[in-house]
Amino acid sequence: MKIRYPQVAGYFYPAEKEKLQTEISLLLNISETDKSFENIFGIVSPHAGYVYSGKTAAYVYNLIKDKHYKTVIVISPSHSEYFPGISIYDGDAYQTPLGIVEIDRLMSEKLIENSKIIFRGIQGHRKEHALEVQIPFLQSVLKDFKIVPVIMGDQRKMFVDHLAERIAFAADENTLVVASSDMSHFYDSEEANILDSVVEKRINEFDFEQLLKDLEDKECEACGGGPIAALMKAASLKNINKSLVINRSDSGDVTGDKSEVVGYLSAVIYS
Repeated sequence: MKIRYPQVAGYFYPAEKEKLQTEISLLLNISETDKSFENIFGIVSPHAGYVYSGKTAAYVYNLIKDKHYKTVIVISPSHSEYFPGISIYDGDAYQTPLGIVEIDRLMSEKLIENSKIIFRGIQGHRKEHALEVQIPFLQSVLKDFKIVPVIMGDQRKMFVDHLAERIAFAADENTLVVASSDMSHFYDSEEANILDSVVEKRINEFDFEQLLKDLEDKECEACGGGPIAALMKAASLKNINKSLVINRSDSGDVTGDKSEVVGYLSAVIYS
């Protein structure tokens, strides 16, 4: 088997299985919400170290706890390398301290079919943390699922639109889509709140076209803006058009330093 081994275990989250299980369990326990959604198509989740963004992520992972999904498509930005196109890992599995999660090859092929933009490869997957940190959460709340790890090397509109169309074509009622994204970086908390509230507003209004425009016009920031928009557009193509931000926070909530923060947000896309 060709396995993509953990790259940020011991850095973004605990490297020991028991410690990781304990930390995720604690995060889920302190992030319970009274909201519930019957048919969840996708979630937006942050990707910083668990100590900073894990609680915000846990709010949406609680919403899918014990639901049944055969396949989870995880869409991530590429922080460490640029490449034109969208890369699906060409190996057999991703591994975390909680074990191995197999790649859904059939779903991968459906996404790639007749595409000049989406391909199977290693590009973007070598060191990327934004995709990796979602997997232990998925392993903690779901059973018997496979993943399609997708990294966007380019997040321009044509790539977003194409990925959305392919996901809408390939996904069925047993598919979950996860968009991995943090919000603004290194503003004071007041400025960060102004920027991040724009993303929150666009998600709550289910307006992914305006979100893309706002990102382009620098009205807001989201390193995974492309993944979020692709998730929302794929949902709309399947006549799913409801979305709600569940939690929003920033790193200063943990560190106490509000002079320079990173923003986090989690949301659910549902019918």
